[in-house]
Parts: sequence; C-alpha cells; structure tokens
Amino acid sequence: MTLKNLLCAVLFLAFIKTSQAQVVGKQFPDLEAETVTDSIVVLPEGTKGKFTLLGLAYSKKSEKDLNTWFSPVYNKFLREGGGGLFSSFGYDVNVYFVPMFTGINAAATGTAKNKAAKNIDPKLLPNILFYKGKLKPYKDALAFDKKDVPYFFVLDKDGKVIYATTGAYSDKKMSEIEALLE
Repeated sequence: MTLKNLLCAVLFLAFIKTSQAQVVGKQFPDLEAETVTDSIVVLPEGTKGKFTLLGLAYSKKSEKDLNTWFSPVYNKFLREGGGGLFSSFGYDVNVYFVPMFTGINAAATGTAKNKAAKNIDPKLLPNILFYKGKLKPYKDALAFDKKDVPYFFVLDKDGKVIYATTGAYSDKKMSEIEALLE
C-alpha cells in the first residue's frame, strides 16, 4: 500500500467516525415501520422508556454485514435466560433490525416480508421491522454516508441517539454497546 493510499484510507475512516459522532446526542427521527404480521411500530415513540438498539440498512449489499449482527445480538439481548446463575443479569432493551425499502425498491416490501417469514428464525421475527418510504430524511438526520453498510444506533429511554456505528459486527462494537446499557 502506498503512502497516498494509506492516507486516503485514514481520512476516510476519520470522516465516517466524525459523521457518526455528529448523530450522537440528537433525537432519533420518527420512523414508521411494520412487522412481518403488519403491526405498526413507530420509532422512537414506541420504544420510549427502554434503551433501544436499532440496525438499519437500505441496500442489498449491506445485507451481508447486517446479518453478522443477528446471532450475537439475539444471544446477548433477546434470548430468554435459562435460569442459571446469571439469568437475572439480562438486559432490558428493545432491539429492531430495519431493512429500508425506498424508491422503486419499495414495491419489494411485501416480498421481503414473505421471505423473512419463511427463512428467519420465528423468535427473531418480532424484532425485524420493514420501512417503506423516503430515504432522504433519514440520510440527512442519521448521516447515512455509505449505501453499502448497515447503520446501528443505541437510543436512550427518551429516543435520543447515544451511540452510532456502521458495518459488520465486531466484539469491540458489542462491548461498547454493552457498556452503555449496563
């Protein structure tokens, strides 16, 4: 790697970190989405009173990275305690993964719901919301700078963003999220 390429990579990473940092401290914008069973959930209004972890993605290419979060998040925050010594140390947190269907892709929302109902573990289905509508308000408010990565946010009990990150799951990101929720 040349010095020029290394410098470009460092500047790009700094830009991503800065744009996500600009979101922290702001109120999460209202987002109306549906479950697989067509129930409406309005974020953050429907989650107030509890911390909330949100994963949002708006492109097919971001799906691979989004999927890396499913199992670790389920195991850490959603799985029912088995009654062991540490079962009382669970987290009281809302968790939602939100694929966003916008523009011409909005027509595929129904197909995506049907596919999810058939292919995703039924225990995880209540935590998947489908958004259909405009993307610009969320791109502007949440610093969606890269189309091909998922975005993750932790909201406080009032719906304010207290953490933001992008991309595939990592133990470091999970540790940062856990520290906020403890």
